[in-house]
Amino acid sequence: MSRRSAVREGGRLVPVLGVMLFSMLAALLSLLPPGGVVHAADRETLPPPAAVRGGEGIRPAEPGMFAPDFTVLDVEGHPFRLAEEVSRKPVLLLFWSVFCDPCRVEMANLQKAHDRYAGRDVTVVAVAVDGEPLRKTIGGFARQEGYTFKILVDELDATEAWKVADAYGVAVMPTLLLVEKGGKVALRKGGKIREDELEKAVSSLLKK
Repeated sequence: MSRRSAVREGGRLVPVLGVMLFSMLAALLSLLPPGGVVHAADRETLPPPAAVRGGEGIRPAEPGMFAPDFTVLDVEGHPFRLAEEVSRKPVLLLFWSVFCDPCRVEMANLQKAHDRYAGRDVTVVAVAVDGEPLRKTIGGFARQEGYTFKILVDELDATEAWKVADAYGVAVMPTLLLVEKGGKVALRKGGKIREDELEKAVSSLLKK
C-alpha cells in the first residue's frame, strides 16, 4: 500500500503522514500536567490536518480561483480532461469514495442534478478517491446505483500524491465544486449541500 494511502474516518480524508504527526503530538501532550492535557473528547473537535504533498500544505481550490487542470480515466478507461470540458460549459465536480456513507447521499443528489440539467450545458462529474485497483468495483457500484453521469477514478502520480484530490486540497468527503465555463471555481462545499443551495448556484451560473 502506498505511503499516500488515505485513512478515512467518518467521511474525512486524512493523509497518513498527518495521522503520524497527530499521534506524536498526542504523545507529547500526555506528558503535561493534568491542567494542560488535551482530553480525547476535545481532540475529536480539532480540525483535520491539511492535505500534504512533499511535506508542504496544499492550498485548496476556492471560489474565485482557477480550478487545477487534470486528466484521469473514467471507469470505462476513457480519458477526461477538465480544461477541455470547462472550455465549453460549467462542470459540477464531486469528490467521493465508495467507502464513505455520506457520499452516497451526495451522489444521489448529483444524479438528480444531472437529470435536472441534462441538455442545459452543465457537465456532472464525480471523482472517486479510491485508486486504480478499485476501478472495476467503482464501476460496478455506479451501475448498481444507476448513476448516469461521468465517474472518474483518481490515481497516484510519480510522487505518490493523488493527482486530483491533492491538487484540490480535498480533506473532507464528500467535497463538491462548481466550476464555471472558463475554469474559475464558483462554489466549494465540504460535506452535505442542500439541493436548493446547489440548484440556486447552478441556475445563477447558467444565467450569466
